[in-house]
Amino acid sequence: MLPTATMDNDTHDFNTYGAYFAPLRSGGIKMLVDGLEGEDLAMVPEHWFTYEAPPASAHTALALLYCFFTAAALIGNGLVIFIFSTTKCLRTSSNLLILNLAILDFIMMLKAPVFIYNAANRGFASGVLGCQIFALMGSYSGIGAGMTNACIAYDRHSTITRPLDGRLSRGKALLMIACVWIYATPWSLLPLFKIWGRFAPEGYLTSCTFDYLTNTFDTKLFVGCIFVCSYCFPMSFIIYFYSGIVRQVFAHEAALREQAKKMNVDSLRSNQNASAESAEIRIAKAALTVCFLFVASWTPYGVTALIGAFGDQSLLTPGVTMIPALTCKAVACIDPWVYAISHPKYRQELQRRMPWLQINEPDDNVSTGTNNTTNSAAPTA
Repeated sequence: MLPTATMDNDTHDFNTYGAYFAPLRSGGIKMLVDGLEGEDLAMVPEHWFTYEAPPASAHTALALLYCFFTAAALIGNGLVIFIFSTTKCLRTSSNLLILNLAILDFIMMLKAPVFIYNAANRGFASGVLGCQIFALMGSYSGIGAGMTNACIAYDRHSTITRPLDGRLSRGKALLMIACVWIYATPWSLLPLFKIWGRFAPEGYLTSCTFDYLTNTFDTKLFVGCIFVCSYCFPMSFIIYFYSGIVRQVFAHEAALREQAKKMNVDSLRSNQNASAESAEIRIAKAALTVCFLFVASWTPYGVTALIGAFGDQSLLTPGVTMIPALTCKAVACIDPWVYAISHPKYRQELQRRMPWLQINEPDDNVSTGTNNTTNSAAPTA
């Protein structure tokens, strides 16, 4: 019996996106897009149609990694949110920015169950809705975290270079946080509603992000703009403000050494000032560390997107594109632990509430002025 010329919508959609690659599905080779049809298949960039499905062990390994990342991020950021929100001495204007970063990192890993579910089912099991939720949460949290890092760098720069009038007020901190969320909104909602760009599965089709593979002018323009606005801008601000801090510290130290030399003494610092300096240096190191982690975690995604939109797409295999998805999740796990290690008052409060953690942080013995400086110089991530 000859096949009828009439096809239902699902078959038509499948043929539209997959008939060209049908020969690849023969011979018992399982492809990435096998089993997908209709709107699920239409959501997948055609770049992924030519790749075989990965072994089950790859899905299992990634699912286990995501389970570890999720536990570490939710516990760590949850503690930061709880301690900073309920401890009066930690509710400073500067720490509001840290609190916002912890919330964004928390959101980053709240979407992990979608990935784990897809990995457990070895593919695009969550469908269009799951992909949209995953990508939307990732867009808000990723872009928001980058701009929050820039805001914290600005706060630290102002505090150190203008100690008399550079303190961040509560109103200004809240305004900066509101601006961060507003800034992330168009880059999240425009692709969600397909007004400009779109969200799409990537790699093993278990995670989703903005589409950087479809070969259209709109896609290329979107990728270029989001790369500049969501990666280059915050990174430039971070580098500018922290390099200003380094210049200020070097100039200050040089002036102190010169003055000590004129007075024929080894140092102008008292023991109390030395203790204060030690706390400031520890916090500054934490700030630079977390900002470095931001750059290291998001650079792979930026490079991948640029290659997909403007370069040789054959370099982007499913396995390769899963690496950026992992690096940006890793920083959400590391941020809160850097805070806990570096922030003296946070450690003291954690020690008081959870003595079984065996945290040995000495009580502050420095002056009130030093304490105020330490409070405002929270670990700036």
